[in-house]
Amino acid sequence: MEGTTEKAAVTETPRVDQLPGELKYIKYEHKLEAEYLPAIRALISKDLSEPYSIYVYRYFLYQWGHLCFMALHPVDSSLIGVIICKLEPHASHSPPTLRGYIAMLAVSSQYRGHGIATELVRRAIDAMAQRDADEIVLETEETNIPAMRLYERLGFVRSKKLHRYYLNGNSAYRLVLLLRSVDDGAATHYPLDDRGIALR
Repeated sequence: MEGTTEKAAVTETPRVDQLPGELKYIKYEHKLEAEYLPAIRALISKDLSEPYSIYVYRYFLYQWGHLCFMALHPVDSSLIGVIICKLEPHASHSPPTLRGYIAMLAVSSQYRGHGIATELVRRAIDAMAQRDADEIVLETEETNIPAMRLYERLGFVRSKKLHRYYLNGNSAYRLVLLLRSVDDGAATHYPLDDRGIALR
């Protein structure tokens, strides 16, 4: 369920060469739903490989709004980018680990190339690391080379290929960022840099 696609926009909206000021990055809050949820759905749906109902967005935003971040236009506070995540126990190890998950990431096509997606991912990593996540995972289409490059620059590695994973028939890669090593049931914490990213 990963909306990190960097496909060319269907519309001919020109790309912005220079931002009009410093973007505002804010954490999602429930009180912002009426103002921003329609814009979040519209932005993400442009790039998704499969459609999501409003209930999918609310599933994430109601429970893990503190792990979701928005990039807002510095002039009119319109939505430019968003990342939606969750953090839950994962029973694949004994004892269970705490796994973060990046479910959706999208940046308006005209504002790409300014590091907005990278900053959103960094903020999500920080938030999950501060809450003792052992690892962070996501899936992205195998054809989405820009997204894979973004995540691999931040330390994610490909762990598995998922054949015909999406409804459109495309395959995906599962990417994993280990924040601490899990070995024989004992978690070994990696030191974090000033951005909360594991130093390995």
